[in-house]
Amino acid sequence: MQDSSRKINILFLCTGNSCRSQMAEGWAHILKGDVLEACSAGIETHGLNPVAVQVMQEAGVDISGHQSKHLNDVQHIPFDYVVTVCDSASESCPLFPGTTRIIHHGFDDPPRLAKGLTEAEGLTVYRRVRDEIRHFIESLPDNLPTH
Repeated sequence: MQDSSRKINILFLCTGNSCRSQMAEGWAHILKGDVLEACSAGIETHGLNPVAVQVMQEAGVDISGHQSKHLNDVQHIPFDYVVTVCDSASESCPLFPGTTRIIHHGFDDPPRLAKGLTEAEGLTVYRRVRDEIRHFIESLPDNLPTH
């Protein structure tokens, strides 16, 4: 049972912690900072995606100071929830101790989808995924499983 007097510790996990998980962390800080203690990490670290930074900035969210973190960098945090935001992270998600709930809510991979597109077309992909992640974050914590 979640203690309503403290924030929910939530980790957004992706393969490289460069784009989708960073967007989710940024949105969570801005939209749900009163109820969520958000963090992001990756199974690997790929560095912060500059286009993700750009499209988040367009929406008024500054993630330029974020760093790409490896899962090992946050393993000391007792997460209530781990949300995998890509299929690869979901498939290789490690076990978490205690009562950590792992849920999967996958989003399209903007860098992969933008390959071979014009800059404008690529930005459209990034913006769509950014907005989908925002919509998901707006629904938290109400749509998190409680048992």
